[in-house]
Amino acid sequence: MDRDFPFALRGQRIGLLGGSFDPAHEGHVRITEEALRRFGLDRVWWLVSPGNPLKERGPAPLAQRMAVARAIMRDPRVTVTGIEAALGTRMTADTIAALQARYPGVRFVWLMGADNLVQFNRWDRWREIAARVPIGVIARPGSRLRARLSPAAQIMARWRLPESQARRLGSAKAPAWVLVNVPMSNLSSTAIRARQQAMAR
Repeated sequence: MDRDFPFALRGQRIGLLGGSFDPAHEGHVRITEEALRRFGLDRVWWLVSPGNPLKERGPAPLAQRMAVARAIMRDPRVTVTGIEAALGTRMTADTIAALQARYPGVRFVWLMGADNLVQFNRWDRWREIAARVPIGVIARPGSRLRARLSPAAQIMARWRLPESQARRLGSAKAPAWVLVNVPMSNLSSTAIRARQQAMAR
């Protein structure tokens, strides 16, 4: 496996946490630790994206964001990657399809905060994503009720696992998803950037 792509064994359960990580912060770390514990995962890969099509403002350079992410995420079960840049993909559906082709037999699980489930129906080919991989949703402050009532959650209701069965997610066949409630930080990359900009003035 070349250096742009982590090593993975057939049968491993690997969570994929995508985002701009601009910058990575303790909230990302907490989501990742909860995902490893709650969803029965062996590893998590952070997919630091070249850019988010739903965001107007471009992120900081990829190498800079990856360096910060690696400095803050110290768990050996977590790998910070620039896979989307290496694959040349921008859309999550394309990234997942490419990873499944490259890693046959690996059981991928898509991870997201509940705030992303609220807008999941706006993602390109979101139904294809749900059909390809199980989805682990981690509640964040202020987004639990909206996530449960979101268009995507309503459409996918029949495939939702009860929270008591969350550890089955890593071995579940798609479509399957679960929403877990955990104490979460109110930290956000947007707030951190705003503080950094204010201090630089």
